[in-house]
Amino acid sequence: QVQLAESGGGLVQAGGSLTLSCAAGGRIFDTYDVAWFRQSSGKEREFVAALTWGGTKTSYADSVKGRFTISRNSSKKSIDLQMNNLRPEDAAVYSCAAKPKGLSERDRRLYRYWGKGTQVTVSS
Repeated sequence: QVQLAESGGGLVQAGGSLTLSCAAGGRIFDTYDVAWFRQSSGKEREFVAALTWGGTKTSYADSVKGRFTISRNSSKKSIDLQMNNLRPEDAAVYSCAAKPKGLSERDRRLYRYWGKGTQVTVSS
């Protein structure tokens, strides 16, 4: 059983920054692709960013490209999402998820393990 735990959410003003972390036990990040998804009230969960192929490939949703960076933090044993220049529309519950390597990293249905999520609120 893989357990994922997010941290780092909070309240930030528009234009500000936050870093989210996704921690997991074991060597999950060597075995699985890991992604961040988000869901705001009344909307479907959407893909944000993914780190795949052992951390050698990154993918981003168009809405966050150039502002968000996904990376592996070896010292913390986590996958981090650095979010810069935050906008009110970025406000959501952010969840990390893991799936076996391969196939589309953007399809949430392929992800087997999910964290409980962390709330990000952006004030205008």
